[in-house]
Amino acid sequence: MPNKTLHKRIRDDLFYLLILFQVKLLRLLPRTIAMGIMRTMGRLLFCTARRAKKRTIKHLTMAFGDEKTPEEIQNLARGVFLHFTSALADIIRMPNLLKSGLDELITAEGIENLDAALSGGKGAMMITAHFGNWELLGAWLAKNGYPMSVVGTSLYDPRLDKIIVETRKLAGNNFIARGKDTREIIRWLKKGKLIGMLIDQDTKVRGVFVDFFGKPTYTPTGAAELARKFKLPIVPIFMRMNDDFTYHIECGKALHQNYSDDPEQDIIDITQKCSDTYEEIIRRHPTQWVWMHQRWKTTPENPIP
Repeated sequence: MPNKTLHKRIRDDLFYLLILFQVKLLRLLPRTIAMGIMRTMGRLLFCTARRAKKRTIKHLTMAFGDEKTPEEIQNLARGVFLHFTSALADIIRMPNLLKSGLDELITAEGIENLDAALSGGKGAMMITAHFGNWELLGAWLAKNGYPMSVVGTSLYDPRLDKIIVETRKLAGNNFIARGKDTREIIRWLKKGKLIGMLIDQDTKVRGVFVDFFGKPTYTPTGAAELARKFKLPIVPIFMRMNDDFTYHIECGKALHQNYSDDPEQDIIDITQKCSDTYEEIIRRHPTQWVWMHQRWKTTPENPIP
């Protein structure tokens, strides 16, 4: 981080030390206490993190404003903060959960759809969203015989990124930084294994505009491009948190894909199907998606250069 100003370096160092302390503390505590601490933090953040709260309410209103009252939107926004601080407690305590076993905490349905997709021996694409607890989803899959390479964006602070990557590797998964090692993706697929992608955020990568909650939404096309190029099935899978703080996995059938002589239109069509899939589960469990993310920042009038 040599190009940062002194102020930013001090700020980032203090934030890193705070996160490191939090990680060490929560890993020493029982799950119920750790969860209670993080939910208290969620309540405090809802009151103090004004920018994130404002964005959350704004985006929930954009999605549900015609269906829900302002009071209902406010309650959903509070639930978003509570959900993600709760999920973060389990992400931080991942080594503890892996030691004690995940089967008592997590149930699953539809895993036979993943087996069917992998039966061709060419590997498969697996899409999920920043929904529920996607990190714990990856850990459960790896521990149940479905290790994957996760393609994602590295965090701005390499020290924090190292914590996340090491946690993923502890569970048995591999991490590929987006845009940096296409050859590693191809090698993984040639082994007949899974590539996992989260394509529900507005990032500076190649993408197209598809419909999401009735609005044109810039969406990464990496999953669609790989699926079309290598004729791979795309399997949607999501993990939601239950009211009792256990989890449930829903694995759907591979998305139906029609290929034509128009690759650009094929990519749009496949990406739209992916978007429809995660919109459906977000509608059912709206507090479990990252509404504070600026999902509609890029517009057709102001596209990424």
